[in-house]
Amino acid sequence: MFRAGFCRRTQQPGSAAALVLLWLPAGARLRTHRLIVGTRGHAFLPERRYRRGRDAHSRLGYPPSFRPVTHLSDIGEDALIQRLVRLVPLDPSPAAGPGDDCAVVDPGPGHSKLQLLKTDALVEHVHFLPEAAPRAVGWKACARVMSDFAAMGGQPERFLVTLALPPHTPVAWVENLYLGIGECLRHFGGVLAGGETSSVPPSSAAVISIAATGSVLRHHLTLRSTAKPGHALLVTGTLGGSRHAKHLTFSPRLREAAWLVSHFKPAAMMDLSDGLARDLPRLAAASGCGFVVEPSALPLTAGCTVEQALGDGEDFEMLLALEDARVDELLAAWCDVFPELALTRIGRLVEAGAGETLAGGWEHFAPGLGIKH
Repeated sequence: MFRAGFCRRTQQPGSAAALVLLWLPAGARLRTHRLIVGTRGHAFLPERRYRRGRDAHSRLGYPPSFRPVTHLSDIGEDALIQRLVRLVPLDPSPAAGPGDDCAVVDPGPGHSKLQLLKTDALVEHVHFLPEAAPRAVGWKACARVMSDFAAMGGQPERFLVTLALPPHTPVAWVENLYLGIGECLRHFGGVLAGGETSSVPPSSAAVISIAATGSVLRHHLTLRSTAKPGHALLVTGTLGGSRHAKHLTFSPRLREAAWLVSHFKPAAMMDLSDGLARDLPRLAAASGCGFVVEPSALPLTAGCTVEQALGDGEDFEMLLALEDARVDELLAAWCDVFPELALTRIGRLVEAGAGETLAGGWEHFAPGLGIKH
């Protein structure tokens, strides 16, 4: 007697996606491996990688059940983006396109700065609760965009605000929302250049969307995709605790990121918006690496667990990769310049196909989700 098992579909540069039907003796255990089909049709099994399990520290999980892709919850945010960018014309020569913290546009060789483009949205019941202070919601809407500029080594410039609100929304609520946006702009830089207002049905959630431009010096531009195996991984601040309103009051690390790119130029950097367990694999994958993290080294916000540090999301701290030989020098200099803010080494990047996976983090289209924090 035999039974069928499915090998998970994968994709690597220079390879074709594969969904392979395996016939196994009855009672045999189906082990999880990555099977790659090369461009010449040859299939091979690279070394075993640890799969994401329910437990954040579990090193071996089980393959997901096979199901057709029909809903957003079947594929998640990252796979959705990969599908969508195939359907539209793309900038043929961007400095950085979809998949990084900002889009980067090169205005030409005569310009010392590159242009940064970013858009972000807050949705009621997802990113904030109805009872949240509108001033704090406005601050968060603006600060989220600024955090992405920081991750690229840049600075904010002009902002466009789009509001889609139910007709019964109090005018005072909208005014206080803008007070929060204004506070963030005055504190970190940037000006309002315009926007749009629209209505949604009375029972619908409020939506605040911000599009913005920024800039970065050419030699300061920092991407997710330029790290290498052996580079150390570090994070600013502490992780976890966003569920206790931290996500409404955080400060984007613009000043810290500007200092980093001026004095130590990280090999790669991104902001932690969806949680370390979700965002670190993105940075590693963009750089063609695996990673190893030491859970005991994670800088925890007071009262938080390792699981919360990995999965709460919306920490908006900087995750960076740096040459191992420069870490001690960086940590010493950091303590002098930013004595109130921690900078912690949490692990390292390794060769692709090696290392670990992490469980947790925020998946935008997972079924049954309520408030993000």
